[in-house]
Amino acid sequence: MKIFTTALLAGVAMSMTLVAAAKAEGLVIGVSWSNFQEERWKTDEAAMKEAIEAAGNSYISADAQSSAAKQLTDVESLISQGANALIILAQDSSAIAPAVQNAVDEGIPVVGYDRLIENPDAFYLTFDNKEVGRMQAQSVFDVQPEGNYVFIKGSSSDPNADFLFAGQMEVLQDAIDSGAITNVGEAYTDGWLPANAQRNMEQFLTQSNNEVAAVVASNDGTAGGAIAALDAQGLAGSVPVSGQDADHAALNRIALGTQTVSIWKDSRELGKAAAEIANELAGGAAMTDIANVVQWSDGPNGVDMNAVFLTPVAITKDNLDVIIDAGWVSKDVVCQGVAAGSAAACD
Repeated sequence: MKIFTTALLAGVAMSMTLVAAAKAEGLVIGVSWSNFQEERWKTDEAAMKEAIEAAGNSYISADAQSSAAKQLTDVESLISQGANALIILAQDSSAIAPAVQNAVDEGIPVVGYDRLIENPDAFYLTFDNKEVGRMQAQSVFDVQPEGNYVFIKGSSSDPNADFLFAGQMEVLQDAIDSGAITNVGEAYTDGWLPANAQRNMEQFLTQSNNEVAAVVASNDGTAGGAIAALDAQGLAGSVPVSGQDADHAALNRIALGTQTVSIWKDSRELGKAAAEIANELAGGAAMTDIANVVQWSDGPNGVDMNAVFLTPVAITKDNLDVIIDAGWVSKDVVCQGVAAGSAAACD
């Protein structure tokens, strides 16, 4: 009996040693992506993965492929794989709520990445989206302060679409009220898909008999769709168009003159920040202990949340050198097909 007891205790001790060793090897950070269709998420992921692994932790991920239903099962799968913290880029901020609550109930910290997940126990990390909207509108307004405006908004299932539009209206509402600007078209873009943005833009061009003076598009994908529609009518380059994300194709369009501005949200910094926050939360840190955290409650339901907001930069033809010098994109990519003398950064 004594021998059995000794062996049993030795087995328990060995098990505890193995558990401790496993913990010493690091924690697991699970990342749920809405999709990889957009160029920028690959950039975010690289920075995120690097920072997670630099802390001695492991990175696991899933791609929801633009399906809110799949993202629910993806999150459950990440939890079952042992995720100690989750970073979620929500396909649909409302649909993901049950999975987020389940994670919270299991004591797993959740970082809502770039898109708001309105849960008081989730952390919110993004750029200041109202400021992005203000920058988009101001850049277009500076070029074209009057006439018929079209607003190509983001996905209705993403609260960011409304934050952006609110920021845009802060800049443009006075001109709309005075009659200097007329809103001749405004539509959400299902899934942020460029093809849907192009269809919306085509409809607005038809309805206005091509009399569109400016387009405030909410990201570079929707800008690309809008510009394709403008190009089909011979209007690309004569109508200012906004965007965001500093996609390589958009930066080339800026150099070519068919897009006016892209708001650069350096997703390398966003990805790194998300990883560092998830690492800390997984290790037991309180949300209120995260560096630069603020208390924020400007979401649709007024939920009090802990949040960190990074600062965006407006990129136009005049400062393309800034983003090239930062190593975000090569000069060759930005300047492809650009005529000599038409963009200083390409000379």
